[in-house]
Amino acid sequence: MTAPALSIVGARKSFGGLVAVNDVSFEVEKGELFGLIGPNGSGKTTMLNLISGALEPDAGEIRLSGEPISGLPAHQIARRGVARTFQLVRVLPSMDAERNVMAGVVFGGRRLWGAEARDFARELLALVGLRGREQVPVAAMTYIDQKRVELARALGADPQVLLLDEWLAGLNPSELAIGIELIETLSRQGRTIVMVEHVMDAIRTLCGRCVVMSSGRKIKDGSVADVLSDPDVVQAYLGDDDDA
Repeated sequence: MTAPALSIVGARKSFGGLVAVNDVSFEVEKGELFGLIGPNGSGKTTMLNLISGALEPDAGEIRLSGEPISGLPAHQIARRGVARTFQLVRVLPSMDAERNVMAGVVFGGRRLWGAEARDFARELLALVGLRGREQVPVAAMTYIDQKRVELARALGADPQVLLLDEWLAGLNPSELAIGIELIETLSRQGRTIVMVEHVMDAIRTLCGRCVVMSSGRKIKDGSVADVLSDPDVVQAYLGDDDDA
């Protein structure tokens, strides 16, 4: 049997007396577009930090295609096939779009150099809708275009699993439609994507399955339709859940 693209087994992370991720387990299959949702402070970004190696779990195990990656440094996890974007866009403001993406290509899993790295970076910029803007400094770009550059840089690592941390946040309605279409395109290419998102229309449109977290715990795992109609999920979003 083929191992899932990503397996989370009893993951736990505490900060002092706050348990941010509390014995959470779930699996993401290869080629799946998977949603990770929940109210603010529920532990979603902490979970992405555990997967990407920005944080080390206190307990539990994280596996990439069946191989343990828990506790490895972030750069080793990246080279094994995990790439991500961030809630707040992280670009290299002194560089143009092409060089930003080349940074992901050079230091990612494929380790391309020179003309090969440049060609691949240009291919990815075209994929995200920035063909012809390779030489534009990212500091002069709009917010959505900076997000596109960051996404292309993550794709430059040719990841097995792509983590999107509220990639659609802050977009106006027309930009949101563009963003949803782009993520859908990446999914059609067979990429495995885990997206943390508050835009429920995007979760309904894009994801077949999702996990809901609240106060660090997993409270629901299943199809999007079932999950979003569950009373516990509705309570977590609309009730008095105001965890930090």
